[in-house]
Amino acid sequence: MAPALEPSHGHAAKAVLELRVRNHPGTMSHITGLFARRAFNLEAIACAPVGDGATSAMLLLVANEPRLEQVVRQLERLYDVLSVRPRSDLTPEFFTRWIHDGGER
Repeated sequence: MAPALEPSHGHAAKAVLELRVRNHPGTMSHITGLFARRAFNLEAIACAPVGDGATSAMLLLVANEPRLEQVVRQLERLYDVLSVRPRSDLTPEFFTRWIHDGGER
């Protein structure tokens, strides 16, 4: 079931999604390809391996519009996507801070 998507911290036009995915070649292509086929822009992506490296955590900045719920349901059907959840605690500024900090946290 797709998670409820709500505006995050007054940024009604943007949403941040957290994906847990299998970490192997082609996973990023499958995910970005889904967005491309739906003509749904990915505004920012941050991705890093977690744990033993078999999985990765991925943060996506996307437009928070009605079509997003359908895209989330389609993401959940991809073999390499283990989970999808909205991150209302993260704002779009998370990505700009990360870039300006050189990716260091």
